[in-house]
Amino acid sequence: MNRGLGRLDDLPRVRLATDPTPLDRLENLEQLVGGPRLYAKRDDCQPLAFGGNKMRQLEFYFGAARAQGADTVLITGAVQSNFCRLCAAFAAKLGMQCHIQQEERVAKDDPLYRTSGNVLVERLLGAELHSYPHGEDEAGADARLEELAAELRAQGRSPYVIHLAPGHPPLGALGYAVAARELVGQLDDLGIEPDAYVVPSGSGATHAGFLFGLRALGRETPVLGVCVRRGADLQAPRLVTRCGEIAELLDLENPVAEADVQVTDAFLAPGYGQLNSATRDAILAGASHEALMLDPVYSGKTMAGFLDRARQAASGETLVFLHTGGTPALFAYANTLAEAAAWDGA
Repeated sequence: MNRGLGRLDDLPRVRLATDPTPLDRLENLEQLVGGPRLYAKRDDCQPLAFGGNKMRQLEFYFGAARAQGADTVLITGAVQSNFCRLCAAFAAKLGMQCHIQQEERVAKDDPLYRTSGNVLVERLLGAELHSYPHGEDEAGADARLEELAAELRAQGRSPYVIHLAPGHPPLGALGYAVAARELVGQLDDLGIEPDAYVVPSGSGATHAGFLFGLRALGRETPVLGVCVRRGADLQAPRLVTRCGEIAELLDLENPVAEADVQVTDAFLAPGYGQLNSATRDAILAGASHEALMLDPVYSGKTMAGFLDRARQAASGETLVFLHTGGTPALFAYANTLAEAAAWDGA
C-alpha cells in the first residue's frame, strides 16, 4: 500500500533487509537523563555482514543494477565506510562482483583503521579494493569510478556505478521513505506519537528519505539531523535539494518545506570520522546502559545529539533515535576508543 508515497512500491528493489526492525524502549538511558521516554529504531539489527542503515538504501540501488543487467557494482566511500561494506555484502549474496574505492577522508595512520573493521569484512566478502587519494572531492571520486567502470566494460563486464556526489537520482533515500512508513506503523500500533526523531545526517540519503517519508504520510513530527560529515550551513541546502530529487523520483509534489530541515553540527568537530568527548561519552553510555554498540563516525555522534536533546526535553516527551549501526568500525577505532576512555593498557 503506497499511503501517500507515490510510485515507491513500483520501483525496482532487491528485498534483503529485515522488515520491520525492532523498536526498543531505552529505559536505562531514560533514568540517566531523566524526563522523556526514549526509543531506538534498531536498524543496526539488519541482516548481512553486521547490518546497518545502508541495507535499506542498497535495496533500491541493486534493484536498478539488476534491472539494467549489471553483473558488477562500483561504490566509493571512506576507508571505514559502512555503505561500502554492505555493498560488498549485497554483491556477494547476489553473485555479483564488487569494486570499492577507498577515499582518504580521515587522517589516521593506525594499522587497525586500515585493516580491521569494515575493511576486513569487505575482504572476506570478496570485494576488490581501490584507493583514491582525496577525501573531499565527491565529483572526482565519481569520475574515477566511471573510469574504472569503463575499464570493466572493456573486459566484458556490465558495471553499475553507485554515485556519491549530488546530481544523480538519490535511489538510496527511498529506503528511508520505506523506513518512515514502517516506523510510523510501529508507533501507531503502540499508540505513541513522538515529539522528535533524531537521525544521522551524512550523505543526506537517510535523513532526507526519512523526513520526506514522514511528511508524505502527513506526519509533522520534527526530525533533527546530527551532522557527521559537513557543517550545518552546507548540510541543510543539500537536504533541501535531496528532498526535491526524491519528489521527482516518486512523481509527487514535494511535501518537505525548507523549515522542516533541522540540523545540528554541535557534535561534528574535529571532523568526519574523528572522535570527540561527547561522542565518546555517548558510545560508553549506550554500551554500559543499554548494550547498544555505537560507532564513532555516525551512530555515536547521533547518540550524542540524541542525549543532548533528551536532557533538554520536558517530562513526558517521547524521542526516537534512529540507530544506523556501524558495528565493525568499533574494531577499527579500538586504539582511539581505548585512549579516549583511559582504559587500562591504553
